[in-house]
Amino acid sequence: MNKLTTVLNDNIKQIKDLFSNDNTLISKAFTNKNSTMTVCIFYIDGMCDVEIINENIVLPIVDYKEEDNNYDGNKLQLLMEKVLYCGEVSKVQDLEGALNHLLYGDTILLLDGYDEILVINSKGWKTRAIEEPLSETVVRGPREGFTESIVINLSLIRRKIRTTNLKFKFKQIGTRTKTRVCMCYMEGIVNEQILQEVEKRLDEINIDGILDSGYLEDFIRDEPFTPFNTVGSTERPDTIAGKLLEGRIAIVCDGSPVVLTVPFIFIEYFQVNEDYFNTFIFSSINRILRAIGFLLATSVPAVYVALTTYHQEMIPTPLLVGIYEARQGVPFPTVIEAFIMLLIFEVLREAGLRLPKFIGQAVSIVGALVLGDAAVNASIISAPMVIVTASTGIASFLIPQMLGGLLVTRVIFLILASFLGLYGYIFGIIGLFIHLMSMKSFGVPYMLNTTINEMKDLQDMTVRAPWWYMNYRVDIISKNPMRKMKESLFRRRDRT
Repeated sequence: MNKLTTVLNDNIKQIKDLFSNDNTLISKAFTNKNSTMTVCIFYIDGMCDVEIINENIVLPIVDYKEEDNNYDGNKLQLLMEKVLYCGEVSKVQDLEGALNHLLYGDTILLLDGYDEILVINSKGWKTRAIEEPLSETVVRGPREGFTESIVINLSLIRRKIRTTNLKFKFKQIGTRTKTRVCMCYMEGIVNEQILQEVEKRLDEINIDGILDSGYLEDFIRDEPFTPFNTVGSTERPDTIAGKLLEGRIAIVCDGSPVVLTVPFIFIEYFQVNEDYFNTFIFSSINRILRAIGFLLATSVPAVYVALTTYHQEMIPTPLLVGIYEARQGVPFPTVIEAFIMLLIFEVLREAGLRLPKFIGQAVSIVGALVLGDAAVNASIISAPMVIVTASTGIASFLIPQMLGGLLVTRVIFLILASFLGLYGYIFGIIGLFIHLMSMKSFGVPYMLNTTINEMKDLQDMTVRAPWWYMNYRVDIISKNPMRKMKESLFRRRDRT
């Protein structure tokens, strides 16, 4: 790419050559009617607000009249300070930097006799309206959700946390897409070592393009081969605000409504934003239900296969008789039954997700009822296995963010139980705990807060303490362990 010259026509030709065969580039050259000052503007059709360009750029330049027409000074500076009506105008010396702004919706202005370019903020593309995320609906709480615009997403976070300690640090990632990525954190609360590690991993990303935050997650996550997440994700601004106040770091990617949070620990699977909007008793009950759901979603098929295949003596006799009566005529072993039903359930779930909303719901419900009833009547699958599969699937929906981890763990437990019975299941649990205990997320132990060292470790685990008791943050994640609660508040509560 050649450098800019002081000849306007040469610069115009160079830019048009770079955008050859691209009809979205719009150029307009014009002259001030009171002088010989000639300028040319470039913008991308569909990326800019044309009204801003016409009224705040073109019209002021054409009509501007200085008292004595004295342009002996810097004319670019004159345009920036006295002529243009736009709120954000900057001067760029290299053509590549100017083109980056042009491709992001800004207007660039070239002036004859100058080898510098003015970059004028004129972004005006259409964006999706702010709506409640379909994947994170709540009964009580804010209904706002992130969109694909990084500017809107950052404004939603800023509205939640109105302090100068909230910092936004931008980066460009992707050699061709040059996607804007923003690191959000709370100065004075964030752990500086974790912040430096996140920035280092982002800087090391080398790829043609970043189209979604999922690209970033693959590059920066710890333990890339584990089915469990070591990077959190959400579409809710209130969730991000809460994570930032705990000392975590949010990563916002332009073009994606999903915002990443780091570090991410295992206990966060069982915590949702609505827990903090309801009473602590109700929230604690819901968290316990999610923990039970994790146990059921991973263990029910394996335990059923182990008991019916190797440990029949542990099943009550009436129940055992009923199971074997239901299995009369079924040609497959119990473990094959389990794999078939779990596979069919996952196929129905995936089909329901990919089809249009209303059709997908109908396919999921009708498919499950018709296939399950037909399979039992045809003696392909036993009725107890349908119950086992249904209970497993429903339990897995209690923790939607862990679907991948639940699926892999469930299959491993089932395979071990099919060979070794309950002993294999127990070995699987031991292996799972060893795996989870050995993991870290940006230097933070993955199973943090699942063990108790002090009473304060109990405040936000499977049971959520009331807000007036939660006066500590997690030490390892946050530099400042004290929350906003003051001692006077507790005294006031005691007096009442």
